[in-house]
Amino acid sequence: MPTNPLERARDILVRPFSLGRLTLPNRVVMAPMTREFSPGGVPGHDVAQYYARRAAAGIGLIITEGTYIGHDSAGNSARVPHFYGDEALAGWSAVAEAVHQAGGRIMPQLWHVGTDRIVGNPPVPDAPRIGPSGIALDGTNSGREMTRAEIDSVVTAYASAAATAEASGFDGVEIHGGHGYLIDQFLWAHTNRRTDAYGGDIVGRTRFAAQIVAACRDSVSGDFPISFRLSQWKVNHYQAQIADTPQELEIMLGLLADAGADAFHCSTRRFQRPEFEGSGLNLAGWAKKLSGKPAISVGSVGLSNEFPQMSLGEVADIGELLDRMERDEFDLVAVGRALLGDPEWLAKVLAGRIDELTPFHGGVLGSLH
Repeated sequence: MPTNPLERARDILVRPFSLGRLTLPNRVVMAPMTREFSPGGVPGHDVAQYYARRAAAGIGLIITEGTYIGHDSAGNSARVPHFYGDEALAGWSAVAEAVHQAGGRIMPQLWHVGTDRIVGNPPVPDAPRIGPSGIALDGTNSGREMTRAEIDSVVTAYASAAATAEASGFDGVEIHGGHGYLIDQFLWAHTNRRTDAYGGDIVGRTRFAAQIVAACRDSVSGDFPISFRLSQWKVNHYQAQIADTPQELEIMLGLLADAGADAFHCSTRRFQRPEFEGSGLNLAGWAKKLSGKPAISVGSVGLSNEFPQMSLGEVADIGELLDRMERDEFDLVAVGRALLGDPEWLAKVLAGRIDELTPFHGGVLGSLH
């Protein structure tokens, strides 16, 4: 590898990567970030241009903000985009077309909020607040336990959305399984107190997620990429653990990989943090090692502070990121807040124009994912 920092960054980041039918031109991904800029759940021309600007600036893969699946209890806002209904899907098709015209590749992230929902909120105000056990992240019993019929209906809704993504011209799909939303509520013992086949040990708690992945895989072409996003941490529960040991993580990832997941998008607040004692590997590094599947790392890349601190702080050196990618600890890196602040983040980094980066000064993003 070259010793010149700019040449090294280019050599490491600008390498093609294959994921299913996709060939990505580089290793940089736009992380999904909720914006609530889709009134009535319909992404408009401004949303298409928002993503197209980042595609035109060279980002290898764009993963959209979370978009609600077609289930009554999935959402919590009238301004978060839907992935159902003729008007919303026409808007999403236009987004995919705009990104492709700009030379990019794009996947929608499919989302159900579970007990994060507030009853009375749109898009379906009278829809119930449901989860694996009706328990919210704060431990309160503020929802109700999902029936088997409701579990089946959510699985079907995810599969329908995945099929729609392929039919609408997207390049793959990501299932949101992190940050304390519905799928993650099943994975986390704190919110999953079920005593049936969907609860108990890590195998039971993974069953719902694996069924969703399998149903999505069955609904799309065999080479249509499916990414699964996971996190240990939850919003306001930053020390939470789904898997306390590498052995538990291996079981969970193995079940998801067997179900048809092609890649694991591993959310951490800082990519530098080791996941388990005795190893410097971060969560994405462990995911790749244990599953043999491609892994995407994310967590304050290019920034000196971590979520939920929403100001940019100082622009951080990416030397450690390059070290880890040079060792193939993980395959791809997702960039979030830095790309909100500057759509040309990658181009400027590769050109050594760090002093020209436009900072992201903060503000409300809505729910992070």
